[in-house]
Amino acid sequence: MTKICIIGNSVAASRTPKEAPFAGWGQFLGEFLTPYFEVRNYARDAMTARGYYTERLLTLLNLLEPGDVVAVDFGGVEQRIDKPDLYHSHRELREFLHVYLEALRGAGAFPVLLTPAMRCVFEPDGSVADTRDGYPQVVREVAAETGTPLVDVTAMTTAMLQELGPQRARQYYRWVDAGEHPNHPDGLIDASHFNETGAREVARLIAIGLHNAGAAGGLPYGMVNPDAVSVAPSYPPVLTEFTVESPERALHGDAPVVPAPEFTGPKPGQAVSAMQKFWGTAAPGTTYLLFFEQGVYVGGTQVNSEGKWTWRRALKWTAGDHLIQAVGITGHGLSAMGALPFTVWDSVPPPVVVGPREGTLSGPRPRFSGTAVPGVSQVMVMEGDRLIATAPVQKDGTWKVTHPHDWRPGTYTLEFVAIFSAIHSLPARHTLRVHGLPPGHWISESTMSRVPCSGKCDHKPFDGRW
Repeated sequence: MTKICIIGNSVAASRTPKEAPFAGWGQFLGEFLTPYFEVRNYARDAMTARGYYTERLLTLLNLLEPGDVVAVDFGGVEQRIDKPDLYHSHRELREFLHVYLEALRGAGAFPVLLTPAMRCVFEPDGSVADTRDGYPQVVREVAAETGTPLVDVTAMTTAMLQELGPQRARQYYRWVDAGEHPNHPDGLIDASHFNETGAREVARLIAIGLHNAGAAGGLPYGMVNPDAVSVAPSYPPVLTEFTVESPERALHGDAPVVPAPEFTGPKPGQAVSAMQKFWGTAAPGTTYLLFFEQGVYVGGTQVNSEGKWTWRRALKWTAGDHLIQAVGITGHGLSAMGALPFTVWDSVPPPVVVGPREGTLSGPRPRFSGTAVPGVSQVMVMEGDRLIATAPVQKDGTWKVTHPHDWRPGTYTLEFVAIFSAIHSLPARHTLRVHGLPPGHWISESTMSRVPCSGKCDHKPFDGRW
């Protein structure tokens, strides 16, 4: 029996019933294949191209037999520039994909590249928002450069989301109101991972993509069961928050019977991203909340038995100042109105680099420092398309970081990127000049017979480090 191996991250990884409503598309792919192919799902949480290469690829190569198929699903986690252990630049992802393809073909396998699935986020006009920051295009380009079959999951799931629309789409994702699912009594908002219904539909779409890629050549014949993929899922109903009749009447109802709902987060006046979620508490007896902005209904959510709630729009907020209002519904009437002002950022300016000053000479271990606008959480330091350091930003907007390795003498161009929520700035470019002995100099080379000490020491002779 031919194996179809899946390598990638949590969107593909298989899940147990205890993790419901979490599901990965890899656990359902076998439902759409013929009996001659067996799915082996090796996708794992937070797994990147670099992490899989160092931790798991060798094991996979030793398991493969000639003719096996390997679905390579990277590019979804690697864009997390706020997570240094996960982040890959476009260049780094591209280089790793080339390494994978060469290794898999060397083992006699048939690789197929997959672009990442889209998140459940919509623009204010209702179109699907592109939150993938150019990473799907990297995968497409590598497929074209190497003649590798491609399943464009990004394009497929974009079309799927557009058909569902913001009024239905979250029913394909791990996204539930408070009190809606026993595994998440306080609610859960996850626009990246699928529930069972969504994961099965994505698996069906991927099977169709595999069939089309096989027909074009480069994959074994007869993988996909055409009868299975031809059965589309039933269309999900419109979400409750979009079926509330005349919600604006709550703004002009009778005297309130309970206090106003409270917003626990975000803080009043806080700057947030366009995909901000809100959470808080409501008075006993409140079962549902209605949200308004400038008298216009914008959505609603359930309240659990403990009075907790969490809510986020499927639509992005526009940039600027907002005031959201909330009214609770009880069995005896309405609550008083709660309100929360907040400011949405859809971009963030680059950080300012103060030191070392542009063009000045530095020792082999420079300390980088500067400022960022209030609200920025981190400044990331890049060199040559690689993330080399991260600096937390203090409350006063200052930041500093010293790279732990000595720099060789020379001139370098660095990039500094500010991080705010899920947003990153354009890079601020900065030139660093490092003073020191040139490579091969007698002062350093004459000490090479001995193993260098760690850190500073008073041993002789001086080897050029300080």
